[in-house]
Amino acid sequence: MSEHVLVEIGAIVLLGIMSQWVAWRLRFPSIFLLLIAGFVAGPVTGLIEPDLLMGEMLMPFVSLSVAIILFEGGLTLNVKELREIGGVVLSLVILGVLVTWTIGTLTAHYLLNINFEVSILLAAILTVTGPTVIGPLLRQIKPSGKVNQILKWEGIVIDPIGALLAVLVFEGIIASGLQGATTAVLISLGKTILFGTLSGVVFAFLLVLFLRKFWIPDYLQESMTLSMVIASFLVSDILQPESGLFAATLMGIVIANQKYVGIKHILEFKENLRVLIISILFIILSARLKFDVFQDISFKVLILLAVLIFVARPLSVFLSSVFSSLNIKEKVFLSWMAPRGIVAAAVSSLFALKMLEIGIEQADLLVPITFIVIVGTVAIYGLTAGPLARGLKLSQSNPQGILFLGAHPVIQEIAQAIMKQGFKVVMVDRNRNAIAEANMKDIPAVYGNMLSEQVFEEIPFEGIGKLMAVTPNEEANSLALFHFDQIFDREETFQISRKPSKKSGSRDILPNHLKGRILFGDDVDLSHLIRMYNDGAVIKATHLTDDFDYQSFKEFYGKDMVPLFSITKEKKLLVHTSDNKFEPLPGHTIIALVKETD
Repeated sequence: MSEHVLVEIGAIVLLGIMSQWVAWRLRFPSIFLLLIAGFVAGPVTGLIEPDLLMGEMLMPFVSLSVAIILFEGGLTLNVKELREIGGVVLSLVILGVLVTWTIGTLTAHYLLNINFEVSILLAAILTVTGPTVIGPLLRQIKPSGKVNQILKWEGIVIDPIGALLAVLVFEGIIASGLQGATTAVLISLGKTILFGTLSGVVFAFLLVLFLRKFWIPDYLQESMTLSMVIASFLVSDILQPESGLFAATLMGIVIANQKYVGIKHILEFKENLRVLIISILFIILSARLKFDVFQDISFKVLILLAVLIFVARPLSVFLSSVFSSLNIKEKVFLSWMAPRGIVAAAVSSLFALKMLEIGIEQADLLVPITFIVIVGTVAIYGLTAGPLARGLKLSQSNPQGILFLGAHPVIQEIAQAIMKQGFKVVMVDRNRNAIAEANMKDIPAVYGNMLSEQVFEEIPFEGIGKLMAVTPNEEANSLALFHFDQIFDREETFQISRKPSKKSGSRDILPNHLKGRILFGDDVDLSHLIRMYNDGAVIKATHLTDDFDYQSFKEFYGKDMVPLFSITKEKKLLVHTSDNKFEPLPGHTIIALVKETD
């Protein structure tokens, strides 16, 4: 028996992480693959039986996990962003929710012939989108402008609101009479806001206080944060059932926007934990589905899905953005991005059990319909939102632009060569003269300390996909890469080599995890580039052909030539680094620092 349990636990974790990896490799929505993997492991093969495995612990585990996910989402929200998008976000999570709720209720009741109690609760559950699905899609699509911020805020804030709406609906259903239902709803709403706010703010204050006073050792800070999130959730949930998600989300927002302690290490830990939790939750919840529950569902549920996608969402967006500065393209894209996620799955599972316990008919339809909507919205939005964003010219998918940290004249020449090939470039430096020279050459440049939060906010990241630290200070370069690691993948972070030395180990002062990929080879440091530049070398872009290939190029310019970049036929910018084999092909354009021959 114990071996079977061990196999199930291992299978859940393995399937979850492997699904995430396969989705990354295929550039496919991970949630969709997680749902398929869980369904195959559950009802199809019987390998995983979550209800037998976890028993009464299942739903509490799901609730706690969702709280942690929402806390991590709250940590990514900067209230300064609300100056431009606050009105739209507020309208989407209030007016948009009411529109979706109303349309969903009417469709489920009159089209699917579901009784009114289940219809109104189902529609309340389906108002949520959530960071578990929005986040991965935004990372894949990388929409530009205010669209990204609006979707991020909506996805995180709407989860506790949707869960709260479901609670209020359930309170109204079990209350007797209209007056009793109204009173129960108002009392529940007031207690949720009161206890959720108190619990979230108090525990956020305690955590900040403990960190500021150094009452928590470094190795316990992430674990203590997790404990306090759970404590905040439990206290609020005990005082008012189902209010813990609101408390956890608010706690994350408060901690993210305080200025007393740094939370970068906490955010990294929570982000890694979120990936694991999402993987496990989707496998578990989809594995709980049974074939027989789908037999009672009419094909008309597809019409409900279509109504939510083509009617409810566009109407919500356009009504919520009437007085905003959003253009029509941004509104269209927002109208085509409302996938349902883990909160919808968890809340539907929870309230289906509660409604079945009190004998409400058709309550068993909540879970399968919700999962059909989740799968449908994730598949449709996941497969089409990217092409739509590119068609509307709102997408930064696989951006090739470069952010240079350092603006020496030779780096400016490199930047100009990159710009001439059609790629975006931004430079950051604390040397005013260097920034002035860059601006005179029409190179976008930001003055200031690259580690400053103000400078961070001034950098136009749109179209930028690579980070190159090219100052003469290796420690500053590594620190800058660490500072920007939430924006750029490690694969796309580079730094110039420090001055070569024959002494073994003299260059390896910093550990590898604090370094980026070494630009232009181990033997090419900034002083080498500067020396060549001062001796008359120039940055040259050359189109390679079958007759004049890379080997011919090297022979023509000799050993003093330094290859920098290669541009493919598909306009992909390849960087010459010490850890890859740089072999541009015919048809590519090579950018190199060369000495002109007579």
